[in-house]
Amino acid sequence: MKSPRLDPLPPETTPDMKEEFDSFLKTLGFVPNSVLTMQRKPKLAKAFVQMQRALWDPESKVDRGLKRLVAHVASRAAADPYSMAHTASGALHFGIAEEKLLAAKDYRTSILFTPAEKSALELAVAAAAGGHAVTDTMFVELRKHWNEEQIAELVGVIAMAGFLSRWNGIMATPIEDEPNEVGEKHLAAQGWRAGPHRR
Repeated sequence: MKSPRLDPLPPETTPDMKEEFDSFLKTLGFVPNSVLTMQRKPKLAKAFVQMQRALWDPESKVDRGLKRLVAHVASRAAADPYSMAHTASGALHFGIAEEKLLAAKDYRTSILFTPAEKSALELAVAAAAGGHAVTDTMFVELRKHWNEEQIAELVGVIAMAGFLSRWNGIMATPIEDEPNEVGEKHLAAQGWRAGPHRR
Protein backbone atom coordinates (compact mmCIF):
# COMPACT_ATOMS: atom_id res chain seq x y z
CA MET A 1 0.00 0.00 0.00
CA LYS A 2 1.10 3.53 -0.70
CA SER A 3 2.30 5.46 2.32
CA PRO A 4 1.09 8.98 3.03
CA ARG A 5 3.31 11.51 1.33
CA LEU A 6 3.22 13.57 4.52
CA ASP A 7 2.22 11.78 7.70
CA PRO A 8 -0.66 13.22 9.74
CA LEU A 9 0.84 14.88 12.81
CA PRO A 10 -0.54 14.32 16.33
CA PRO A 11 -3.03 17.03 17.38
CA GLU A 12 -0.73 18.18 20.18
CA THR A 13 1.76 19.33 17.52
CA THR A 14 -0.18 22.60 17.26
CA PRO A 15 -1.48 23.48 20.75
CA ASP A 16 -3.22 26.65 19.58
CA MET A 17 -5.48 24.52 17.37
CA LYS A 18 -6.93 22.65 20.35
CA GLU A 19 -10.31 24.40 19.97
CA GLU A 20 -10.52 23.41 16.30
CA PHE A 21 -9.47 19.83 16.99
CA ASP A 22 -11.92 19.58 19.89
CA SER A 23 -14.75 20.64 17.55
CA PHE A 24 -13.90 17.72 15.26
CA LEU A 25 -13.80 15.34 18.22
CA LYS A 26 -17.23 16.60 19.29
CA THR A 27 -18.87 16.33 15.86
CA LEU A 28 -17.01 13.38 14.29
CA GLY A 29 -15.36 11.56 17.17
CA PHE A 30 -11.93 11.99 15.55
CA VAL A 31 -9.79 14.63 13.89
CA PRO A 32 -9.55 14.02 10.13
CA ASN A 33 -6.12 13.05 8.88
CA SER A 34 -6.44 15.67 6.15
CA VAL A 35 -6.49 18.37 8.85
CA LEU A 36 -3.72 16.69 10.87
CA THR A 37 -1.54 16.82 7.77
CA MET A 38 -2.59 20.40 7.02
CA GLN A 39 -1.53 21.62 10.46
CA ARG A 40 2.03 21.92 9.20
CA LYS A 41 0.74 25.31 8.04
CA PRO A 42 -1.50 26.30 10.98
CA LYS A 43 -2.98 29.34 9.24
CA LEU A 44 -4.09 27.11 6.37
CA ALA A 45 -5.58 24.54 8.76
CA LYS A 46 -7.42 27.24 10.71
CA ALA A 47 -8.78 28.81 7.54
CA PHE A 48 -9.93 25.38 6.39
CA VAL A 49 -11.75 24.79 9.69
CA GLN A 50 -13.44 28.21 9.42
CA MET A 51 -14.64 27.40 5.91
CA GLN A 52 -15.95 24.03 7.11
CA ARG A 53 -17.84 25.73 9.94
CA ALA A 54 -19.46 28.11 7.46
CA LEU A 55 -20.42 25.30 5.08
CA TRP A 56 -21.92 23.05 7.77
CA ASP A 57 -23.49 25.80 9.87
CA PRO A 58 -26.66 24.55 11.64
CA GLU A 59 -28.39 27.67 10.30
CA SER A 60 -27.71 26.65 6.70
CA LYS A 61 -30.47 27.39 4.21
CA VAL A 62 -29.85 24.05 2.47
CA ASP A 63 -30.42 20.79 4.35
CA ARG A 64 -27.07 19.60 5.70
CA GLY A 65 -27.79 15.99 4.78
CA LEU A 66 -28.36 16.99 1.18
CA LYS A 67 -25.19 19.08 1.21
CA ARG A 68 -23.23 16.04 2.41
CA LEU A 69 -24.79 14.06 -0.41
CA VAL A 70 -23.82 16.78 -2.90
CA ALA A 71 -20.25 16.65 -1.56
CA HIS A 72 -20.36 12.85 -1.81
CA VAL A 73 -21.37 12.95 -5.48
CA ALA A 74 -18.66 15.56 -6.19
CA SER A 75 -16.09 13.36 -4.42
CA ARG A 76 -17.24 10.32 -6.38
CA ALA A 77 -16.96 12.23 -9.66
CA ALA A 78 -13.43 13.31 -8.66
CA ALA A 79 -12.50 9.71 -7.69
CA ASP A 80 -11.57 10.69 -4.11
CA PRO A 81 -12.29 7.60 -1.96
CA TYR A 82 -11.23 9.34 1.25
CA SER A 83 -13.83 12.09 0.88
CA MET A 84 -16.42 9.69 -0.53
CA ALA A 85 -16.34 7.76 2.74
CA HIS A 86 -16.33 10.91 4.88
CA THR A 87 -19.28 12.46 3.05
CA ALA A 88 -21.22 9.19 3.05
CA SER A 89 -20.80 9.03 6.81
CA GLY A 90 -21.90 12.66 7.13
CA ALA A 91 -24.93 12.15 4.88
CA LEU A 92 -26.11 9.23 6.99
CA HIS A 93 -25.46 11.19 10.19
CA PHE A 94 -27.59 14.09 8.91
CA GLY A 95 -30.56 11.89 8.04
CA ILE A 96 -30.02 10.70 4.47
CA ALA A 97 -31.38 7.15 4.22
CA GLU A 98 -28.96 4.41 3.19
CA GLU A 99 -31.19 3.64 0.18
CA LYS A 100 -30.86 7.23 -1.02
CA LEU A 101 -27.10 7.29 -0.43
CA LEU A 102 -26.70 4.14 -2.52
CA ALA A 103 -28.95 5.59 -5.25
CA ALA A 104 -26.84 8.74 -5.53
CA LYS A 105 -24.69 7.26 -8.28
CA ASP A 106 -27.86 6.95 -10.41
CA TYR A 107 -29.53 10.18 -9.24
CA ARG A 108 -30.57 11.20 -12.77
CA THR A 109 -32.96 8.26 -13.09
CA SER A 110 -33.76 7.55 -9.45
CA ILE A 111 -37.25 8.34 -8.16
CA LEU A 112 -35.71 9.02 -4.74
CA PHE A 113 -34.49 12.46 -5.80
CA THR A 114 -36.57 15.57 -6.37
CA PRO A 115 -35.91 17.88 -9.34
CA ALA A 116 -34.29 20.33 -6.89
CA GLU A 117 -31.93 17.68 -5.57
CA LYS A 118 -31.12 16.48 -9.08
CA SER A 119 -30.20 20.01 -10.14
CA ALA A 120 -27.75 20.30 -7.23
CA LEU A 121 -26.22 16.88 -7.89
CA GLU A 122 -25.91 17.65 -11.62
CA LEU A 123 -23.95 20.78 -10.73
CA ALA A 124 -21.67 18.72 -8.45
CA VAL A 125 -20.81 16.25 -11.20
CA ALA A 126 -20.17 18.98 -13.77
CA ALA A 127 -18.04 21.03 -11.39
CA ALA A 128 -15.92 17.99 -10.49
CA ALA A 129 -14.88 17.88 -14.16
CA GLY A 130 -13.14 21.21 -13.60
CA GLY A 131 -15.87 23.81 -13.77
CA HIS A 132 -15.79 24.18 -17.55
CA ALA A 133 -18.56 21.57 -17.79
CA VAL A 134 -20.94 23.80 -15.80
CA THR A 135 -23.42 25.49 -18.13
CA ASP A 136 -25.80 28.42 -18.00
CA THR A 137 -28.60 25.92 -18.58
CA MET A 138 -27.70 24.22 -15.30
CA PHE A 139 -28.07 27.54 -13.53
CA VAL A 140 -31.46 28.11 -15.15
CA GLU A 141 -32.53 24.79 -13.62
CA LEU A 142 -30.93 25.60 -10.26
CA ARG A 143 -32.78 28.91 -10.06
CA LYS A 144 -36.10 27.10 -10.45
CA HIS A 145 -35.52 25.45 -7.07
CA TRP A 146 -32.93 27.42 -5.09
CA ASN A 147 -32.44 31.07 -4.20
CA GLU A 148 -29.07 32.79 -4.63
CA GLU A 149 -27.97 32.23 -1.02
CA GLN A 150 -28.72 28.52 -1.34
CA ILE A 151 -26.87 28.32 -4.66
CA ALA A 152 -23.85 29.97 -3.02
CA GLU A 153 -23.99 27.34 -0.24
CA LEU A 154 -24.15 24.51 -2.76
CA VAL A 155 -21.27 25.90 -4.80
CA GLY A 156 -19.23 26.34 -1.61
CA VAL A 157 -19.73 22.68 -0.70
CA ILE A 158 -18.81 21.57 -4.22
CA ALA A 159 -15.74 23.83 -4.33
CA MET A 160 -14.55 22.48 -0.96
CA ALA A 161 -14.98 18.93 -2.27
CA GLY A 162 -12.72 19.91 -5.16
CA PHE A 163 -10.08 21.27 -2.79
CA LEU A 164 -10.20 18.11 -0.70
CA SER A 165 -10.07 15.75 -3.68
CA ARG A 166 -6.84 17.41 -4.75
CA TRP A 167 -5.42 17.58 -1.22
CA ASN A 168 -6.17 13.93 -0.45
CA GLY A 169 -5.00 12.67 -3.83
CA ILE A 170 -1.73 14.58 -3.66
CA MET A 171 -1.04 13.71 -0.01
CA ALA A 172 -2.35 10.11 -0.18
CA THR A 173 -4.23 10.87 3.04
CA PRO A 174 -4.80 7.70 5.08
CA ILE A 175 -8.43 7.10 5.94
CA GLU A 176 -9.56 6.81 9.55
CA ASP A 177 -11.35 3.76 10.98
CA GLU A 178 -14.89 5.20 11.21
CA PRO A 179 -15.23 6.48 7.63
CA ASN A 180 -13.42 3.38 6.38
CA GLU A 181 -16.08 1.23 8.08
CA VAL A 182 -18.82 3.32 6.43
CA GLY A 183 -17.13 2.88 3.07
CA GLU A 184 -16.83 -0.87 3.50
CA LYS A 185 -20.41 -1.24 4.74
CA HIS A 186 -22.26 1.13 2.41
CA LEU A 187 -20.05 1.76 -0.65
CA ALA A 188 -17.90 -1.31 -1.27
CA ALA A 189 -20.61 -3.02 -3.33
CA GLN A 190 -20.39 -0.05 -5.72
CA GLY A 191 -16.67 -0.49 -6.18
CA TRP A 192 -15.44 1.82 -3.41
CA ARG A 193 -12.03 0.93 -2.05
CA ALA A 194 -9.95 2.77 0.51
CA GLY A 195 -7.05 1.86 -1.78
CA PRO A 196 -3.57 3.20 -1.17
CA HIS A 197 -4.83 5.69 1.39
CA ARG A 198 -5.59 2.94 3.92
CA ARG A 199 -2.91 1.89 6.35
